[in-house]
Amino acid sequence: MIQYPALRHRTLGVTAPSSGVPKVLHEMFRLACQRMEERGFRVVCGDTVWTQYKAKSADAKQRADEFNRMIRDQETTIIIPPWGGELLIEMLEYVDFKGLQPKWVLGYSDTSLLLLALTLQTGIATAHGTNLVDLRGELVDETTAMWEQVVTTTTGASIVQHSSKRYQKEWNHENPSPCVFHLTEQTEWKTITGDDVHIEGRLLGGCIDVIRHIIGTPFGDIAKFQKEHIHDEPIVWYFENCELTTTDVRRTLVQMKLAGWFENCSGILFGRSAANKEVGGYTIEDVYRDLQDELQIPIVYDVDCGHVPPQITFVNGAYAEVQVSKGKGTVIQHFKA
Repeated sequence: MIQYPALRHRTLGVTAPSSGVPKVLHEMFRLACQRMEERGFRVVCGDTVWTQYKAKSADAKQRADEFNRMIRDQETTIIIPPWGGELLIEMLEYVDFKGLQPKWVLGYSDTSLLLLALTLQTGIATAHGTNLVDLRGELVDETTAMWEQVVTTTTGASIVQHSSKRYQKEWNHENPSPCVFHLTEQTEWKTITGDDVHIEGRLLGGCIDVIRHIIGTPFGDIAKFQKEHIHDEPIVWYFENCELTTTDVRRTLVQMKLAGWFENCSGILFGRSAANKEVGGYTIEDVYRDLQDELQIPIVYDVDCGHVPPQITFVNGAYAEVQVSKGKGTVIQHFKA
């Protein structure tokens, strides 16, 4: 079964299991904390938040120890890292996954590796969505803002999210926006055939760059998770690409297939990406088409997920219904045990 955390009170723990905040950006990040306090949260930052050296906030054991303390703290009911990074995988072996009480962990990018491992190891639902730093604006766009409604959904209830109206093509830090993002481009969720698509199943996923590294490890045992926690219900995977070329995405998807990750998979969602660089004429659409031909399941792409904001909040472990029609998408997540 899947356990869904309850946001009993509004104490937010901030720890950096991957990258911390360099000193030059401390004031910017304090603004994000201030905005959360204005929204009624009590914010408690760990030591790792304020340090960054050699591509990580601290050594692996220190990062894990702080996370272990924070997730067991009775006052803290949600944990949101500042952002992702590069080397979260170093700290996984030191995370104490045993006997955890359900508590929300929210984020994306490198943080998605911790989210997926946590759900696979424990059956506790985790939330793939905004990073804390992206909540520093005076306003929050309607797609991103849904994170709070998602994490306040109760077990047995459902939450509906819709595709965004517009997305951000590129960052423009010289011209700050009241909601951080500059949403200028028309959003369109696409399918390989152009036909309408309906997919159902348990959600799992994250940033493909990093979650691929737990294939074949105890942290990535999909078969065990299917048997012990979702009783062999179908899986709907969602992926987003930060930096991989099309051929690297293809290699990774083939590895996932060979490792059994797509057994009893009912469909796959791919987020928009500014990467997806074609190699020798092999485009990302070719990758998606090849995968659909092999697996004979629906593939949806350019969804609101990942490094091209805004993004829907996907809950690892939730039972989802995904409907795509005429470029628009609807995701209904049922908090089904």
